[in-house]
Amino acid sequence: MNSIESLIEEVRQCQTCALHLPHGTRPVLQASREARLLIASQAPGSKVHASGVPFADPSGDRLRAWTGLSDDIFYDAQSIAILPMGFCYPGRSAGGDAPPRRECAPLWRSRLLAHMPHIRLTLLVGSYAQAAALGPGKVEERVRHYRDYLPDYFPLPHPSWRSQIWIERNRWFESDVLPALKSAVRQALGKGADDD
Repeated sequence: MNSIESLIEEVRQCQTCALHLPHGTRPVLQASREARLLIASQAPGSKVHASGVPFADPSGDRLRAWTGLSDDIFYDAQSIAILPMGFCYPGRSAGGDAPPRRECAPLWRSRLLAHMPHIRLTLLVGSYAQAAALGPGKVEERVRHYRDYLPDYFPLPHPSWRSQIWIERNRWFESDVLPALKSAVRQALGKGADDD
């Protein structure tokens, strides 16, 4: 079996979807054999495509606030893996960003995950990640009933600007879910519930 480092390099060279990506290929991911927390998300947006840094955009700012993670910890691949359902920016569709390319996850995700035996918790960020892990269902119901998926998964809405409207309609998210999320993240990373 190849090392995870060589596999990541192979991913970064992937051209499988090149003909379907209007802005070209630029796989964006973060992973290591030692990672304990996995963030499974949708696909990079245009700002992340430009920078090559996962969640280096307002969605990432919101996700870091939700989880209580500093930039230093969030971008420490030895602690946190970030594997979207599609590694390249898919371009735009009528309602926002296009869906992740379907070729990506079956080609790479299980191979990468096989090299990450220490994952304790997977944050399922948005509908695409939740559907891949849990099958069909509604994001709101999964987030509301997050306890049903612990200790393996923690479903979350996508942290785009649109989530602010959703949060205003679902006040329980900030009062009930976010404290539990921060606690679960600390535990997955090996920190006590009272550690800062």
